[in-house]
Amino acid sequence: MEKLFQYTGKDLQNITMDEWLTSKSLSLRPIASRWFDEIKNCGDDVQDIFHDGHPIGCVDHAPFAYVDAYSAHINVGFFYGAFLPDRFGLLEGSGKRMRHVKIRPNEPCNESAIAALIETAYEDIKRRLY
Repeated sequence: MEKLFQYTGKDLQNITMDEWLTSKSLSLRPIASRWFDEIKNCGDDVQDIFHDGHPIGCVDHAPFAYVDAYSAHINVGFFYGAFLPDRFGLLEGSGKRMRHVKIRPNEPCNESAIAALIETAYEDIKRRLY
């Protein structure tokens, strides 16, 4: 089994979600907050950290999902997204492991499918860890 990447010590930043949100566009704040809450609420073992200025959900310091805000959209990203089942074809990206879903204000998105991807990523990281 491959060694999992884990964020510890100097990798961690002392940023709060409120601080991070205030630097983002008003139209993106509720979207980013909603989806990061979804990540954090996967289980009692989820740690919310900041690395490279981005909020990340981890289990035992191993990242499984993140939220990032750009000028016109939010990405909900998955560290092992290339290995997640994606029935609705929402995942974008061509990296070896990472994938993301783009969410834009005032455009419909498949919330239940995104929530399912987050839950699946959470279960996946626990399998990889234990």
